[in-house]
Amino acid sequence: MARTVDLNSDMGEAFGPWAMGDDAALLDIVTSANIACGFHAGDPDVMARTMRTAVEKGVGIGAHPGFADLKGFGRRPLPLPHDEIANAVAYQLGAAQAMARRAGGHVRHLKLHGALANMASVDAALARACYTAALAVDPDIVIMVLAATAMENVVRDLGCNWAGEIFADRAYEDDATLVNRSKPGAVLHDADVAAARILAMLNAGAIIAESGNHIPCRIDTICLHGDTPDAVAMARGIRKHLTDAGITLAPL
Repeated sequence: MARTVDLNSDMGEAFGPWAMGDDAALLDIVTSANIACGFHAGDPDVMARTMRTAVEKGVGIGAHPGFADLKGFGRRPLPLPHDEIANAVAYQLGAAQAMARRAGGHVRHLKLHGALANMASVDAALARACYTAALAVDPDIVIMVLAATAMENVVRDLGCNWAGEIFADRAYEDDATLVNRSKPGAVLHDADVAAARILAMLNAGAIIAESGNHIPCRIDTICLHGDTPDAVAMARGIRKHLTDAGITLAPL
């Protein structure tokens, strides 16, 4: 069982006057923040505010690039050429690096968002295009991947720094992909239920699918989505369950 693990959350997803999530509260709980870069959500002011707070609280900063789809929150798959997607990933990472430096921090990791992440989890060529673009910008960056998917195969082949991620608040299919949000039970809302699942996965060193099947994997970080109404309560509950079980939470 992993005794030290990172707890991350997607945030910085407000846009102008439209709020999304309680980033300030989450930054008191998580150890890493995946910050939207202005394409699927976020803007320069939101990025600056979120990154400054992350630096103040010692939370690791990550770039969270997605599709340029504000209306769909980056959760609609866009059939774009891989080169175009790779350019968008590099562009968003560069923006995140600039804003992080201005806030007195630096970007430690990169995690694809939403539909782009789901597509890359089953399309190795797409994952490779995204990750080679990011590594061309920063060869030392940690690539956060959905554990036991095509993403992991790609980063292993690239030989780059990477972290295997599992989700506390999402159910899994037997191929280690996430259950589609349109299906019942795809998103979990009870911290006790989610924490029990996470502890079982850490003990097993495996993703436990909705079917009960075990998919062995490396678990470096646990994600909680920051855009759900109960995200803060869920984060607090899971952090307490993990620390009560003797697990140390630390940034990547």
